[in-house]
Amino acid sequence: MVSPPPAHKPFVPATESPAEFTAKAVITGAVFGVLFGAATVYLSLKAGLSVSASIPIAVLAISLGRRFLNTTILENNIIQTTGSAGESIASGVVFTMPGFLFLTNGSGADFFNYWTILTLAILGGLIGTLMMIPLRRSLIVQEHGTLPYPEGTACASVLIAGEKGGDFAKTAYQGLGAALVYAFLQKVLHIIAEVPVWATKQANRYFPSAQVAGEITPEYLGVGYIIGFRISAVLVGGGILAWLGLIPLLASVVPGDTIALQLQKLGYLDNLQTAGGPGGWNPATHTFSDTAAAIYRAYIRQIGAGAVTAGGFMTLIKTIPTIVSSFKQSFSKTSINAIEAENALSGHSGIPRTEQDLSVRIVIIGSIVLAALMIVLPQIPGDSILTKLLIAVLVIVFGFFFVTVASRIVGLIGSSSSPVSGMTIATIMGTSLVFIGFGLTGKLYEPAVLVVGSMICVAAANAGATSQDLKTGYIVGATPKYQQMALFVGVIVSSLVVGATVKILDTPTPDLLAQGITHAIGSDKFPAPQGTLMATLIKGLLSFNLDWQFVLVGAFIAFVFELVGVSALAFAVGLYLPLSTTLPIFAGGLVKAIVDASKKRKGIVEEDADLGKGNLFATGLVAGGALAGVAVALLSVNASIYNGLASLTLEPVLGRALGEGGYMLLGALSFVGLAILLWRVGEQKQEG
Repeated sequence: MVSPPPAHKPFVPATESPAEFTAKAVITGAVFGVLFGAATVYLSLKAGLSVSASIPIAVLAISLGRRFLNTTILENNIIQTTGSAGESIASGVVFTMPGFLFLTNGSGADFFNYWTILTLAILGGLIGTLMMIPLRRSLIVQEHGTLPYPEGTACASVLIAGEKGGDFAKTAYQGLGAALVYAFLQKVLHIIAEVPVWATKQANRYFPSAQVAGEITPEYLGVGYIIGFRISAVLVGGGILAWLGLIPLLASVVPGDTIALQLQKLGYLDNLQTAGGPGGWNPATHTFSDTAAAIYRAYIRQIGAGAVTAGGFMTLIKTIPTIVSSFKQSFSKTSINAIEAENALSGHSGIPRTEQDLSVRIVIIGSIVLAALMIVLPQIPGDSILTKLLIAVLVIVFGFFFVTVASRIVGLIGSSSSPVSGMTIATIMGTSLVFIGFGLTGKLYEPAVLVVGSMICVAAANAGATSQDLKTGYIVGATPKYQQMALFVGVIVSSLVVGATVKILDTPTPDLLAQGITHAIGSDKFPAPQGTLMATLIKGLLSFNLDWQFVLVGAFIAFVFELVGVSALAFAVGLYLPLSTTLPIFAGGLVKAIVDASKKRKGIVEEDADLGKGNLFATGLVAGGALAGVAVALLSVNASIYNGLASLTLEPVLGRALGEGGYMLLGALSFVGLAILLWRVGEQKQEG
């Protein structure tokens, strides 16, 4: 006879009630949520990637709590819980809402304002948290032994280790400091080149318009180290195919006038008689100053969009068995009994502290209130009450389904691997089909479809983060209702700053304005790949006018790579992004591979790689580099400050002294030096 598994014993017993939901814990967590939310906005707009903030915040909470705040482990858990909302809200916002800028004839640009972004972020985040409340007992408690929730378990390990002793945060702060110094040398003094480039000319007989470039920033190096060699290699593989395969091929066979016509169709050029646009069109010579950039905008981005769409769907299809079982198990008889038991317990005093959830009545009333707000708020697009009612119904239905799905999937494979993009694509396509069924087609309804997709993306991302937080709380012995309240605070505070950060980064610098660019988002500075993809899908579906020939090429490229066992979605993102983005990320993954091989050779075994010195230092690089980028962008909004920063640049002096090639080589060597530092730190063993 098989004996039942031992009863779960939290680190802090239910019989003890140390300080937990305190003002200092909530405020500190909110500050971390703001910082990591802003960093995630910056990183996601540039690279289309985000990195989980929960573990870094837990590490920082330990150090601050021990040295300055005198916090308990449960207060540190509230800090981590509140702060984690920032990263998930930022990811959901940035992956979808920039799409407003790219809808037909600017039909959605008016909705890309602070108040609309804030409204959608708060509504989506609250849905993600609300709908997780009745699922906690079935997913976190009843399936504690079967759903590992890797990030949540790792955070619990960090908090418990911090309570016992050990200095985890020092390494993360060292990475933060190194990134800030590097970023000052690169973004302010320009001693380090930002994007070293090697390119062949269009006139090259054998390999025209091939280009290798790298945006050699500390945040990309850190991201590559964290995601590892395999994923970073797949990402750079997509970039290599585009910039060293497809672009030279198209440059050989497609005339300049044809490329220019395609750019005109996409709105990048007013007409063929006007100079400028991506790649620098010259109507007199019928050539581009940078053919690779022109081809990238004209063809590669659409091919990449098709690949990302197909990759997202294939990822979603592969998880359909998990989705079906998740939905069934989450609402099986046992789970329903758990929800009913929670509802009954919530009305009685004297239940154990570690079993106290917010009432299910709050979920029901909250959902009704949120749906009503979607109908009455002017920030929600719609030409009638019925259209807004349709939006509200779709958000609640899709939200209920995908929150349930996302919560269970992250329990199995982690938040970073959750197919949120696939769920969002499915939501947008499903919403578009519903709108078409009601005869709501054309550019007038494009913003409404994007609103549904945006809120579901935020809700699914936040539900995944919420699940990990509740798992952490279950292990350390937190009070669930306090965590749920902290998540509400985190959602609202983070949304306030995420929306502001997006709008600040979207403000064009004087250089961009001189080129006639009125939005920095969508330019080469902030490509916003997912937002562009969402807009492309919506426009094509509602107007029946998609460039299917390019989209299908991308879709079948993704299909081929899925067939040979390569992650189609990661490869597709690499195909869509500039090689200058994926190459430095690959450098970080390569450093990680070297460190892992060295440790294996020496017989060093780490109990938890997430807490290794290399990962913590890389986390500091990501945070420091991204926050420096946000700070410089914030300062550049003011023309006088922008000009003041420009006067500090040493690039002209170094360019004259070293030549253009020497200046770029200096930048590349500086990046190699930072990579060596990461390698040396990564080989050290974490103490404590």
